[in-house]
Amino acid sequence: MFGKILMMVIFFGVTAAVGIFCRKRAANVGDFVLGGRSVGPWLTAFAYGTSYFSSVVFIGYAGQFGWNYGVAATWIGIGNALIGSLLAWVVLGRRTRVMTKHFESATMPDFFAKRFRCEGLRIAASVMIFVFLVPYSASVYKGLSGLFSMAFGIDFTYCVLGIALLTGIYVVLGGYMAAALNDLIQGIIMLGGIALVIWSVLSGRGGFTEALASLSQIPSPTAPELNGAFTSFFGPDPVGLLGVVILTSLGTWGLPQMVHKFYTIKNEKAIQTGTLISTLFALVIAGGSYFMGSFGRLYYTPDTQGAVVYDQIVPTMLSQSLSDLLIGVVLILVLSASMSTLSSLVITSSSTMTLDFIHHLWAKDMSPKIQIRYIKLFCVFFVVLSVVIALRPNSLITSLMSLSWGALAGAFLGPFIYGLFWKGTTTLSVWVSFVAGVSICGANVFLSFTSPTTAGAIAILSSLVLIPLVSAVTPKLPANVVEDAFSCYQEPVVAPHVSVLNPVSEFPAPQKQEN
Repeated sequence: MFGKILMMVIFFGVTAAVGIFCRKRAANVGDFVLGGRSVGPWLTAFAYGTSYFSSVVFIGYAGQFGWNYGVAATWIGIGNALIGSLLAWVVLGRRTRVMTKHFESATMPDFFAKRFRCEGLRIAASVMIFVFLVPYSASVYKGLSGLFSMAFGIDFTYCVLGIALLTGIYVVLGGYMAAALNDLIQGIIMLGGIALVIWSVLSGRGGFTEALASLSQIPSPTAPELNGAFTSFFGPDPVGLLGVVILTSLGTWGLPQMVHKFYTIKNEKAIQTGTLISTLFALVIAGGSYFMGSFGRLYYTPDTQGAVVYDQIVPTMLSQSLSDLLIGVVLILVLSASMSTLSSLVITSSSTMTLDFIHHLWAKDMSPKIQIRYIKLFCVFFVVLSVVIALRPNSLITSLMSLSWGALAGAFLGPFIYGLFWKGTTTLSVWVSFVAGVSICGANVFLSFTSPTTAGAIAILSSLVLIPLVSAVTPKLPANVVEDAFSCYQEPVVAPHVSVLNPVSEFPAPQKQEN
C-alpha cells in the first residue's frame, strides 16, 4: 500500500508542478486555448493520443467489448490507430491547420460561423459541445474512480472529488501548454504500463497460448453455433463490432477536443512527424487495451442471475493477475490516460462557452483579461457538473461516452470534413446535420431502439450522407465567400500567434502569410 501511495504522491506533484511552470505561458486567451499555435509534433501527437484514450477505453470499452467480441475486439484498437489516428492526421491535419489559421479560428464553433457565414451555427455548436462533453467527462471519472476504489478501498465519492480537484488545478493554472506537457509525460507512462498489464494478464492464465485455448472453449450466448467464437477472426457479432469501430475511429474526426489539436501544431512540416507518432501510440495503447480486455471471460464471473457489470470486468482482471506494485503502475497508467482526456475536455468546453457563446452573444466588448477569467470559471463549472453526473448510480461508462461521441461526431463530422474539402457545402445542410446527430442519439436514450454505440455509428454515417444530399437542393454560399475560404490552400501558411479575441468585424478578412 505504501508503494502505491508514494507513486500517487509523486505523480500528483509532477502534474501540479507542470501547471505552475506553464502559468506564465497562459497569460492571454490565445496561449491558454491554443498554446500560441506553436506546439511541436511530439507534444501534439501525445496530446492527441492521450486525449483519445482514457479510462473509458481501458476500463469501460475494453471490458465490455472484450467480453462481447473476444479477441476480435482488437480490431477496434487497430481501427482507432489506422482510421482514428493515421487517416485523421493525413486527411484533416494540414487542411484543418491551414483553414483555421486563415480564419483565425480558435474553436470549432468559430470555424463553422466563419466558414458558413452564420452566427447561429456558432451559438448552437458551442451549446452542444458544452452539453455533450459533460457526460463524456463523467464517464472518465467513473472509470478512473472505480479502479481507485478497488486498489485503495477508498469511497468512490472521494476518488471522484480528488481527481477533479487535481485536474482543475493544473488546467486553470497552465492552460493548454500545461495539458500538453503533462500529456507527453503521461503518454510515456501509458506506453510502458500497457505492456506490463498485458504480460501479467496472460501470465495469470498460463501464457498466451494457454489463455487463447481456454477462451476458445467458452461458447457464445449470441452465436452458440460458432465454435470458438471468442477467438474467431471477427467474433460472434461482426455487425456490432463494425459499429463500435465506426464510432470510436471515424467519430474522432468530428470531436472538437480532438480536432483542436490540429489548430495548435507549430507548422505543416510538424504534421508529418505527428502523424507517425500518433499512429504508433494508438496502435500500442488502443490495440493493447482491447486485446487485454478480450480475456475478461477467463477472470470475471457473472452473478447468480447471470448479470454482467461491464465496468467491473477489467478491475477484476487486474486485482487477480497483478501484484501490489503492478497495480500501482496501472493506477498511474489509467490516471495518466484519464487526466489528459479530462484536461482536453475542460479546455475545449470552457473556451467555446466563453469565446463563442458569452463573448459573441452577450459581451462583445469583453476584454481579453475578462475572457481569461470566464474561461477559468467555466473550467471549474464544467468539472463540478461532470462530478455530479459521475456520482449518479446506474450510469454505465460506455453509455455515457457513446452518447457524447455519437451526438457530437454525428452533428459535426459531415459539416467539418465537407467544409474543409467541398466548396458546394451549404449552410442549411450544416443545420440538418446538427439536428440529425443530436436527434438520433437523443431519441435512442429514451426509445432504446439499438445500442448506444450503434446509434452513434448511425448518426456519424448519416452526417456524411446528409451534407451532400441537402447541399444539392439548398441555396449555395456566394461564390466570393467560398473562393476566399479556399484561397488559403493555394500557398503554405505559417502560424505565428495572432490575437483572435477582438476582431474588427464579425467576419474579418483573413490575412495571408507566406513562409
